[in-house]
Amino acid sequence: MIAQRVQAIAPSETLKISARAKELQREGKSVISLSQGEPDFKTPSHICEAAIAAIRDGHHGYTMNTGNPELREAISKKLKEENQLDYTPGQIILSNGAKQSIGFSLLATINPGDEVIIPAPYWVSYPEMVKLAQGKPVIVKTAFENNYKMTGVQFRQNITEKTKMLILCSPSNPTGSCYTMDELRELADVLRDYPDILVLSDEIYEYIVFESDHASIAQAAPDLKDRVLLINGFSKSFAMTGWRLGYLAGPEAVVKAVSKIQSQETSGPSSISQKAGEAAYNSPRDAVTEMVKAFRVRRDYLVSELQKIEGVHCFRPDGAFYAFPDISHYLGSRTPAGEQVTSSTDLCLFLLEQCGLAAVPGDAFGEPSGIRLSYAASMEHLQEAVTRLRNGLEALTKA
Repeated sequence: MIAQRVQAIAPSETLKISARAKELQREGKSVISLSQGEPDFKTPSHICEAAIAAIRDGHHGYTMNTGNPELREAISKKLKEENQLDYTPGQIILSNGAKQSIGFSLLATINPGDEVIIPAPYWVSYPEMVKLAQGKPVIVKTAFENNYKMTGVQFRQNITEKTKMLILCSPSNPTGSCYTMDELRELADVLRDYPDILVLSDEIYEYIVFESDHASIAQAAPDLKDRVLLINGFSKSFAMTGWRLGYLAGPEAVVKAVSKIQSQETSGPSSISQKAGEAAYNSPRDAVTEMVKAFRVRRDYLVSELQKIEGVHCFRPDGAFYAFPDISHYLGSRTPAGEQVTSSTDLCLFLLEQCGLAAVPGDAFGEPSGIRLSYAASMEHLQEAVTRLRNGLEALTKA
């Protein structure tokens, strides 16, 4: 009854862990959840007011399939002024979230058997989306010592005659690592030798950076801009996860192909959300700045505490709101009940069921030595989470 394409993919592990945590909470159990990639801040009030005004003013109808011209113009202006990238409104298409932009971009460009290079750790949906597009994910394992970033040498070693695309995520979900301009130029040097390879650059965490400015491969290598599919949106930086608004900026041929798919699948995103998006890009970013300041304080606290726990190793992430500590020291240990912890999934299930701490196993991200902890949570919750993590790990015994 079920199509093979669906049977070939796995459900999202992050949503699975979050759902189980909510089940336990409904049962009356205390659970601190660091599993969700969602800011714990409210959408800034001026953005909400713009949406309310849109409702009152009657912006209730369908928009253009590619999105309102006004918002696409605002995005074009933003890309020019902030990223030094020239994209016309016709090279931009709005979607129901950045995730949809990624999925439709893959459907528009990947043929059966095409290979897509994905550095690991990766966002859980990348390989599954590639499979849905009938492509083949090629996973490149990166090193903790390099903050889990792929080098040019690793990139070149994994290219074959079937390689169609590279997927980059910077700032990274799940590690928080950010590629520097020099690191992106190193990858660009490889790309110049393979003119048919596209780059899908997921920049959804663009504004959540701490020590340096965000870098995009389209900025690092302007000559490759026509091969870059730039993905962004409003969910993370403006605390607008539920508004479902993202976009693709890229070659006009790809945008037109995505538009064709979107016209048959979903049409354009919510008219009200688009008006909110206009307010987000056309107004001062004071609320974003304050949110990022809070994330920086939380990051510094969490990483400092993780580094104090015996057997846990964690570098300080440059962006997003995740820490990705190495917990391989505890793999092979046993729980107080005598169950063996053979994987990061086992460890996260133990922490959830027995300690009331929800984290996402590194297995879901293609890196079994780690777990993802989101610090998009209050400082009070982070402090309690650290206590529960430390107590849980101390309760394990080496087999």
